[in-house]
Amino acid sequence: MVMKNRLKILLVEKNESVGQLLCEFMQMYDFQADMFIDPEEAGEAYATGNYAICIINVETSSHEEDFALVKKIKSINPDVILIFLGTNPTIEIISQAYALEADDFIRKPFILEELQLRIMAIIRRSRGLDILDTPIYNIGKYVFDAKKQMLSINGVDGKVTTKECDLLKYLCENMNSLVLREDVLRIVWKNNSYYNARSMDVYITKLRRLLKDDNRVGIVNVHGKGYKLLVI
Repeated sequence: MVMKNRLKILLVEKNESVGQLLCEFMQMYDFQADMFIDPEEAGEAYATGNYAICIINVETSSHEEDFALVKKIKSINPDVILIFLGTNPTIEIISQAYALEADDFIRKPFILEELQLRIMAIIRRSRGLDILDTPIYNIGKYVFDAKKQMLSINGVDGKVTTKECDLLKYLCENMNSLVLREDVLRIVWKNNSYYNARSMDVYITKLRRLLKDDNRVGIVNVHGKGYKLLVI
């Protein structure tokens, strides 16, 4: 059974108790929020985590490290929604944040409900509510825009066919998890006939070729069961 994706949020907050509070609050609004204290770990997680929004607390003492993380994230997905938090930020820090195309900068302390309202306002204004249904997936070095049917790597865009898009989107929704052959046929091909099964094998081979330029990414056969889109 395919479940509707929740919007994924990557949160960088060095105060663990504050971060946990923010995550629990955002989960109340059906967001999936993952918290990281270390910016380097956050960058590694972003590369494979399919996050649509990044919320980053910038501290004066560590702002260079925080902004380095943002540059890495933007190099992977220039269209990611980016919200900064900060306690008594200097005008220089605010200026740097907006130079990196921040969607918002929220001063601490703030009311929790304000954060949720600002997130939804940014989605409506900048990206549209369809981001909830057609997210941009990060597949190792690749960026897959399911809405535009575009698979990109290192800034080079490649168009994928509708069937390739549908199949890759389903694999991305279940990244690093087994998808059963019969489920793929039922959901992507709408029919589990012999000919569709052979067609599916052909398209799996096509996707492997499209993803061959990142050795951390692969589609593996699980004998007698189905496939896994692995990103390590």
